[in-house]
Amino acid sequence: METPANPARVARWGQDRRLEFIEYRLRWAGHLNRSDLTHFFGISVPQASLDLAEYTRRAPGNLIYDRSTRTYVLADGFEPLFQGTNHERYLNDLLRDAYGVEPAGESFLGWHPCVAATPRPWRHLDSRIVATIIEAIRSNRALKLVYQSLSRPTPFSRTLTPHGLAHDGQRWHVRAYCHTRQDFRDFLISRVLDIEGTELDRDRTTEDSEWNHMITIILSPHPALSQAQRRVIELDYGMVEGSCSFECREALLFYMLRQLRLDQPETTTPEAQQIVLQNRTELEPLLPKAGLR
Repeated sequence: METPANPARVARWGQDRRLEFIEYRLRWAGHLNRSDLTHFFGISVPQASLDLAEYTRRAPGNLIYDRSTRTYVLADGFEPLFQGTNHERYLNDLLRDAYGVEPAGESFLGWHPCVAATPRPWRHLDSRIVATIIEAIRSNRALKLVYQSLSRPTPFSRTLTPHGLAHDGQRWHVRAYCHTRQDFRDFLISRVLDIEGTELDRDRTTEDSEWNHMITIILSPHPALSQAQRRVIELDYGMVEGSCSFECREALLFYMLRQLRLDQPETTTPEAQQIVLQNRTELEPLLPKAGLR
């Protein structure tokens, strides 16, 4: 059961947000009625009727009123008005719901299929440390912190000037200038044990060449696969004429390739590897040297 909206949220969300909700529920739950709006947003029945009338005016071919069930249902000629109702948003909402990280009453999900997600250990972060890092980025401050590196047996103090955050698919990193090493590095937020103090520094974002440099990653099916198998892989990855490409910050290249299991030369069977890094020779010099931080 959904949690009714609180008054603060009702005041913050205007009619366009409610129209987006109407479209979202139509598109992915297949139907909705006035009570969905009144329950979720805490608005009156007359206001819900006005919202439905306004959505019908803007998109007359998207919904049909079913008198037998007294419900608005999705029409065959549906054409979305709002980008926020696309399948990426819906699938992300399903995933957050499956992991139990969606705040109660925030998701537009109504009826939805049962979704299972592979369990993963969560990295427990200290809210105070996260907030201090964010404030340091906002105010261009350096942080003197206690950090537990994998390469040292005991924690040690280090001064960093953070300028961005990165997520590698599993863990949150802070991208920062290390005053000890005098270069830019990634530091796991979960390994920051304490922040001992701050001092004014400067915005160092433009100095981080690896962070600002965008590189192109080109993937293609493993050449040892059969032609039929290659077509399947092309379909999986949306490849056109045997390849697909996307951009990535140079600073995140290692994490990106590790996610795709392409951080090492191909050593497994074609069926297990499935894809290859087509421009590996070009990118090899950009990969960081193996080491622990």
